[in-house]
Amino acid sequence: MKNLALICALFLHILSLNLIVEARIRHYRWEVKYEFKSPDCYRKLVITINGRSPGPTILAQQGDTIVVDLKNSLLTENVAIHWHGIRQIGTPWADGTEGVTQCPILPGDTFRYKFVVDRAGTYLYHAHYGMQREAGLYGSIRVALPDGEKEPFVYDYDRSIILNDWYHRSTYEQAAGLSSVPFVWVGDPQSLLIQGKGRFNCSTPGTTAALCNATNPECSPYVFTVVPGKTYRLRIGSLTALAALSFEIEGHNMTVVETDGHYVEPFVVKNLYIYSGETYSVLVTANQDPTRNYWAVSKMVSRNNTTPNGLGIFNYYPNHPSRSPPTVPPSGPWWDNVEARVNQSLAIRSHPDYIHQVPQTSDRVIILLNTQNRINGSVKWSINNVSFTLPHTPYLISLKHNLLHTFEQTPPPDTINGYEAYDINVAPPNVNATSSNSLYRLKFNTTVDIILQNANTLNDNNSETHPWHLHGHDFWVVGYGDGKFNASEDPKRYNLVNPIMKNTVPVHPYGWTALRFVADNPGVWAFHCHIESHFYMGMGAVFEEGVEKVKKLPSSIMGCGDSKRFLKP
Repeated sequence: MKNLALICALFLHILSLNLIVEARIRHYRWEVKYEFKSPDCYRKLVITINGRSPGPTILAQQGDTIVVDLKNSLLTENVAIHWHGIRQIGTPWADGTEGVTQCPILPGDTFRYKFVVDRAGTYLYHAHYGMQREAGLYGSIRVALPDGEKEPFVYDYDRSIILNDWYHRSTYEQAAGLSSVPFVWVGDPQSLLIQGKGRFNCSTPGTTAALCNATNPECSPYVFTVVPGKTYRLRIGSLTALAALSFEIEGHNMTVVETDGHYVEPFVVKNLYIYSGETYSVLVTANQDPTRNYWAVSKMVSRNNTTPNGLGIFNYYPNHPSRSPPTVPPSGPWWDNVEARVNQSLAIRSHPDYIHQVPQTSDRVIILLNTQNRINGSVKWSINNVSFTLPHTPYLISLKHNLLHTFEQTPPPDTINGYEAYDINVAPPNVNATSSNSLYRLKFNTTVDIILQNANTLNDNNSETHPWHLHGHDFWVVGYGDGKFNASEDPKRYNLVNPIMKNTVPVHPYGWTALRFVADNPGVWAFHCHIESHFYMGMGAVFEEGVEKVKKLPSSIMGCGDSKRFLKP
């Protein structure tokens, strides 16, 4: 028996060593700086990583540790990078959310992000300081399963693609307009990019000829080269600043199999609706006429707009990659077809073999009414009549070091006074809102329902689509509905059997979306609309849970606001 015990102990020791070997460290060294680029033929300053936009794709395996040494060479700007979809279990300070989990990285400084990618799937990274994301600072994260594990679908090749919209004006000009009285809206984006490439019409009136060169190879269409008969997994992520998108490949169906790191009960689409912050894996088989190429098209939907469609080439090998398809590109769906977009949302269910059991009841219900408002003449977005602002000292530092004077202590309301009587179909009768940097305190390990309720903007007969992203968590999407949420009736229709889990979800015009999550990740987590201008204008909130369980904070995240006192000279 003693020998058997020794053999078992030795076996377990060897097994543990193997597990240690399997979980690797992926080390990246990045320099963030401005460079002149022409992604859509129009020359402007772009924030790059090691000279690239989109930045390098992070490739890892479940359980790996990612280390990114980030040097800020922007010279006159701070920076922070958020690892979108990575839950940061045990490392809330690495979430990369300036004002929430860290102080920004100062010009000239190098900051180390270190975290574990604990689940396979398709994720993103992007700037989370001001409106820098739309200046080009973003990229893909692709996390593979451990060796020996298989996914519930098969494919031959794996590709990552980021869809984006593109503005020619700088983020500073846009932010100044959003903050000014009278209000200056950012307007429609000038282009749509597919993996960092688009095509602006240089003949557009008012375009400076010296800044736009239609023959620049930088803005040649993005090419997906495929081998006839093979099946491709396209990991598609959207990091648009404003646009909701439809994406399609001419003549090809797409089978949706994963979203935000969770397997989907497969369903087939001709065009994929995707909102800022979402990721999808779709399977596409190269099964059409191989003697020609096909168009890949992204189109702006949900807003009446003037932005031309983004175009790429689905290139059948051995056709020349720059050979244009012989057809006119598909025009895409109508921009205002809300029903089709809602139907796709309703079609997304967890794969039958990968259902995460959803708690059947919740401990707390928070109804967040999105409205457009004014504060001292400035146009704002607010939640329950409160427009969110960030404090100078990040919440995580303030809460761990008891610096409670650095942000407002009166918590935001769980629902707006008079919600039952509020008419979501008309412009707000009282346009005046207040601003606050207070946060929601969630009891650790409790189940929370969030109801995102859409309403009319300041303009009559107008309600917008808002993609909401939760940091530090995945949530179950338990319901969608038209009109105003009914707290006594609508929960009876929740899907508590096979709801999909996501980290980003749309709220459709004049509708509501119901989310459920467990507050089991110690830290402080942002929850906000992923449209850059909307978050800048106050459409956001912050949740705190179990912060007393967070380990000692690294000094590297400090140095701003009242956290300066913790930096030793």
